[in-house]
Amino acid sequence: MAAPVRRTSPPLSLTRMILALRGHYGPPRSLAPKDPFQLLLWEYVAYLADDPTRASAFAALKTTVGLRPSQVADAPLAVLGAIARRGGSIGVAQRATRMREVAISVRDKWRGGLLGVLRLPYAEARRTLKAFPSIGPPGADKILLLTGARPILALDSNALRVLLRLGYGREHKSYAMSYASAQSVAMAALPTRVPSLRNGFLLLRRHGQELCRRTAPRCTICPIRSSCPFGGWKREA
Repeated sequence: MAAPVRRTSPPLSLTRMILALRGHYGPPRSLAPKDPFQLLLWEYVAYLADDPTRASAFAALKTTVGLRPSQVADAPLAVLGAIARRGGSIGVAQRATRMREVAISVRDKWRGGLLGVLRLPYAEARRTLKAFPSIGPPGADKILLLTGARPILALDSNALRVLLRLGYGREHKSYAMSYASAQSVAMAALPTRVPSLRNGFLLLRRHGQELCRRTAPRCTICPIRSSCPFGGWKREA
């Protein structure tokens, strides 16, 4: 392992690092919808797919079936399965079934929409969203953030990896503990406003996808390398 590089200036704050990422990648843009039920469909319609592929499958769902809970609930599983396949070949039948079952639940239990969930206190709203299949704390936080319901920093695995490498939080054997640790420390360093946190989530996520990758991270061209303990010694593979 190479010796850490010596910094010639103090490390940037997390806010300034996110601004540096914005300067590198440009203004962040999310393809995801902003309705909570539609964000659940967004999760199920694709798996291990990039955003354009997910958006294409979601658009097919909108055109072929519709996005209202009653429309998805009444759709044949074969139709939902064909749409899910456009979002990846893994777990197609399960994802199609989940779209229909969640739609039935929202139609019958939540009177056709989840906007009421967004008005619940944070802990209760998060717990309610976590009750849906495959929605853990990160997924629930993402729904609350992207709908604008709560100023909470959501983190997918890419964004979480970036923060841990930057020294925000501690990595644990438990993913949930790593997530909570990084989220708590980062939230204390960022403005508690939905637009700021949404931008932070999107930019950290993109950085983890493109440069700060799990394997072969491209540290030598990272715009925030001088402030990153990990990037201080890591060489591009």
